[in-house]
Amino acid sequence: METGSDMVLEMLRRSYFAVDGLWFVLLEEDDGLERALALDERVWQVMPKIQARKARELLRIEERTPAALVRCMALKLAAEGHRYSVSSQNTQAAEIVISECPWRDVLLQSGRDQLGPAIADHICSTEAAVWANEFSPADGPPIVARMGESLCHGDGYCRVSFHVADED
Repeated sequence: METGSDMVLEMLRRSYFAVDGLWFVLLEEDDGLERALALDERVWQVMPKIQARKARELLRIEERTPAALVRCMALKLAAEGHRYSVSSQNTQAAEIVISECPWRDVLLQSGRDQLGPAIADHICSTEAAVWANEFSPADGPPIVARMGESLCHGDGYCRVSFHVADED
């Protein structure tokens, strides 16, 4: 039986999305939507730290810049199956534009797309902020994340911008 890397990746990706959705739905059934969203937000205050650190290690990226951040985040997005583009305007700013999001696709397929705006506002923004924090230098101004357009809010894409905060 052949188990090529594409097949293995698809199996892991499917399991990753299934376990995320399953625990959320079960918690929602037991404790309500607000509790499930609150706990999901707590999970996504930790998960991006793990992902960012592993991406930096795998890509051997040491610098703490918006450009380095989006290069590492692109690895995570590719692993999850997003369609996206990455750009760096200068050394102080970079952004990711996501045209297809598998998390949104799961919501649509399960008939739960009404949760999209709350997830975008709470989970996606938390995730971006944690990635920014992970790449902020200890001895300089922090990197700040800004969520722009959002597929879950009816836009044609999601835009996540990262920039170095102005020093005052």
